[in-house]
Amino acid sequence: MSKHGDLKAILEQEGFAVIPDFFTKEETAQILSVITNADTTRPTFRKAKDLFAIRQFLKEIPEVTGKIFNDKLKNFISEVFGNKYFVVKSIYFDKPGQSNWFVAYHQDLTISVDRKSEIPGFGPWTTKQNQFAVQPPLELLQGNFTMRIHLDDTDENNGALKVIPHSHAKGLYRPETIDRNIETETICNVPEGGIMLMKPLLLHASGKTTNDRKRRVIHIEYSSSNLPDDLNWSEQYAIF
Repeated sequence: MSKHGDLKAILEQEGFAVIPDFFTKEETAQILSVITNADTTRPTFRKAKDLFAIRQFLKEIPEVTGKIFNDKLKNFISEVFGNKYFVVKSIYFDKPGQSNWFVAYHQDLTISVDRKSEIPGFGPWTTKQNQFAVQPPLELLQGNFTMRIHLDDTDENNGALKVIPHSHAKGLYRPETIDRNIETETICNVPEGGIMLMKPLLLHASGKTTNDRKRRVIHIEYSSSNLPDDLNWSEQYAIF
């Protein structure tokens, strides 16, 4: 078995996995350099005191794709998941060092698509910043995975994700029903250059920053599913 051969099994069982030191410091610096030099005036760039975010990140800054999807990452995805997956969503998050922004426990239940269409099993629908989002059938979400590329050392003091292991296997799991006597919480510390894999249905949250350190993360969602009735992903990038 190759060194990454058991990662998919861990991801399916636990709902998440952390691979430290995947990108070198030089590689993360190159990625950040491209982001720093980008034009931030477009509407998909969200700027606030507590957050700077770029939606449709790979589409907005195409120069960064070669830095992220180098041979090492493409070989990793192929080895762990196969060659049928493609990117369906990408967001860059920059959580400033003094941010008081936090996210409560939730599952990632929606996908981003190009338009609204009445399709059985798809709904409810929402629209944010001219982007259509819909909750698809659970089977579609269960086949997807998310990758978070960390460009800073991240721990419980600057917004590392907190997760409930195995919660992805329980279908729709409302945060208010979490039984703290049964469930355990894990804090996913990830060093600079590390990546975190997670299933969309995994319950996860993040806290406020308390140590005055930045937390910059590239969030990428992958799928191998085609959408029905000529519905299209709002963002799609072929890895292979």
